[in-house]
Amino acid sequence: MSAHVSGGAGSGAVPGGFPTVRPRRLRTTPAMRRMVTEQRLHPSDLILPVFVRDGISEPVPVSSMPGVVQHTRETLKKAAHEAVRAGVGGIMIFGVPKESDKDAVGSAGTDPEGILQVALRDVRAEVGDDIVIMSDLCLDETTDHGHCGVLDAQGRVDNDATLERYAEMARVQAEAGSHVLGPSGMMDGQIGHVRRVLDESGHQDVSLFAYTVKYASAFYGPFREAVGSSLKGDRNTYQVNPANAREALRELSLDVAEGADMVMVKPGLPYLDILRDFAERAEVPVGVYQISGEYAMVEAAAQHGWIDRDRAIMETLTSFKRAGANLILTYWATEVAGRL
Repeated sequence: MSAHVSGGAGSGAVPGGFPTVRPRRLRTTPAMRRMVTEQRLHPSDLILPVFVRDGISEPVPVSSMPGVVQHTRETLKKAAHEAVRAGVGGIMIFGVPKESDKDAVGSAGTDPEGILQVALRDVRAEVGDDIVIMSDLCLDETTDHGHCGVLDAQGRVDNDATLERYAEMARVQAEAGSHVLGPSGMMDGQIGHVRRVLDESGHQDVSLFAYTVKYASAFYGPFREAVGSSLKGDRNTYQVNPANAREALRELSLDVAEGADMVMVKPGLPYLDILRDFAERAEVPVGVYQISGEYAMVEAAAQHGWIDRDRAIMETLTSFKRAGANLILTYWATEVAGRL
């Protein structure tokens, strides 16, 4: 029951003490609530992250992400068609090479016949421009040490040597048909370097969706299973400290100045304040990645009957819209788009 409001000018109360201003009037029926809804999700807001694995004949379930699989080339094409039919805005493809193809410099990431490049050609041939085809531009899936860059003699990630690898990756991904590249390694200068290389090689129309702030989060665990990560150690020297907000704004200024077409906050729910900061400052579209750990928590709690799965999914996605996101990467993209 609402508390009584005392009388007086501007109080919204009559002399008897009961309110004249009643916000509940706008909550009385489903139709009323729909009419005054402030934020609405649309299928084109959603981007589906997918994994395609080399050398498998059947999809492989990701045990920590119920409902998510490592696709074969054929099932990936089917997933792309399903996303198109549902009206999903984009599909972000991650390649999972064979263990035997991993090496210190991530050669599979620049091999035109590497699994990601082959999958990009498959999907582009299958659905063309009916959906925005995006590709992960990072080395962590293809290196035997699991880091997002190449290592120097002391075992540290070499920023500038890594930029050269990213440049080569950008060229082969663009040539394979990606509309949008997603540089996600958090190397200094990665957006500017990749932009120059794309422009010089005739790929001026390929967009860059910058992973502008990628926090050193505890919520990446299921993703590392999904990509078969070989990570040794941690990524604290290049991903952002979860305690830092000003640092995220510095990264935003740099990425936009270097030519980012879109910017991203990752993860999502623990960083809604950062997402709001980006939305208020950025002059380009702002995205958010609802990552594997966020997905896994909802699915696990729902399997135990602890939460209403469908309502929880919609509530989390709506929170991103409310915070200002234009684009949302979520493993529920096709499901939710179909529901919308």
